[in-house]
Amino acid sequence: MVGAQFTPGRGDTAPLPRIPAEPPSRRAGGPLLKAAGLVAVAVVAGLVWWLVRGGSSDEAPPSAQSQAKEFQFVVSDGPVAATDCAANSYSQVKQFFTQHPCQRLSRALYTTSSGASRALVSVAVVTMSTPEDAQQLKKLADTDGTGNVNDLVRDGTAKIPGAPKLADGDYLSRVTGASVTIVLSAFFDGHADEATLQRISKEALDLAPGA
Repeated sequence: MVGAQFTPGRGDTAPLPRIPAEPPSRRAGGPLLKAAGLVAVAVVAGLVWWLVRGGSSDEAPPSAQSQAKEFQFVVSDGPVAATDCAANSYSQVKQFFTQHPCQRLSRALYTTSSGASRALVSVAVVTMSTPEDAQQLKKLADTDGTGNVNDLVRDGTAKIPGAPKLADGDYLSRVTGASVTIVLSAFFDGHADEATLQRISKEALDLAPGA
């Protein structure tokens, strides 16, 4: 992907802090991304090649971040900003927010394609008061059956014909300082391709509405 096609929308647009993020995680018990292992192997191999060539201090070793993106995302709705996370979530996650109020919530919807198939992607960024609260939220949301932040289709904000039920699709999350990014993705028309959805979700983590 050349870069996420993102158009600022209504609501606050304060940037997220540039703090090193922890590795993303799926719902507890879900499959790990094999792609992560392949990237690690590629980086190690590239580093060995650089050392064999006698790389100097003026030449940086290869990095996995130089790899091109696979998907192109188009904004479908949002970003929509809020400060009441309890009112925009459900189940145990909603209960968590009543005891640990968030500072800010930003949500957006994107579409992307893989071949002839089209996917809908929800990206929500929750900013908590402390990194500790963010870690607790991530741990809770990563567990099956605990609820989540409402995506814009679920709460009726976005009217997208034929929109898939995102809660039944792929889930991925990442914590960065006091912020938690939660991604949900699903194909339109009942198309099933778990491996591709996982790759879509991984790239969507970097979209971060409001960033």
